[in-house]
Amino acid sequence: MGVITGLEVQKRNKKRVNVLVDGEFAFSLSLEDAARLRKGQTLSEADIASLQGEDAVKRAVDLAARFLATRPRSLHEIRTKLIEKETPPAVIDSAIDKLTALGYIDDHAFAAFWVSERNAHKPVSPQALRYELRQKGISNAIIGEVLSTISPDESAARAARSRIVRLRGSTRRDFRESVSGFLLRRGFPYSVIKPTITALIEELETDDPAYFASDDGEEPPDDLE
Repeated sequence: MGVITGLEVQKRNKKRVNVLVDGEFAFSLSLEDAARLRKGQTLSEADIASLQGEDAVKRAVDLAARFLATRPRSLHEIRTKLIEKETPPAVIDSAIDKLTALGYIDDHAFAAFWVSERNAHKPVSPQALRYELRQKGISNAIIGEVLSTISPDESAARAARSRIVRLRGSTRRDFRESVSGFLLRRGFPYSVIKPTITALIEELETDDPAYFASDDGEEPPDDLE
């Protein structure tokens, strides 16, 4: 048992209040939670433990919310972040339960977001996306469902088109080699790369006859089998 003898706003953080019990610092709380206390109030050990536990969860939720502010995160990412900050396991579980109930943690929505952003800005193969999502702790069931809507051919074509401007004036052979290597690094298999490049070359020849430099009569290499 103890009696609250002081409630002092912290100098460095005006949103935190130091709680003094029997003349000594006991713990700190958020300004909102401290407003429920008063000088002269008696606190049992259980009361103090409960206040500290609730405050720890709120601080973990606030930390996670700041982490989520830059982009959506998977459950695994949030748990890892809280572990890095040495948050106790029980506090992490409670914080995650609150965030999930509020809709801030949703691995299916996160996976859909990740795939959509990748396809829009840096297309990679479904295999590469699968690996990335596994690294984020997404379950195979969710990965399979989200990737079922992705066309490897469309993703490869979108990725290949990002090279069009910089390769203008190259020969067909150099174009094939450059785009092939680029798509390989993005995780696409040869079975997708070859028809993608062939279709893109045909498209460029139709839309921009001056796009390619002369191949000096050589046939484009057919080495992508």
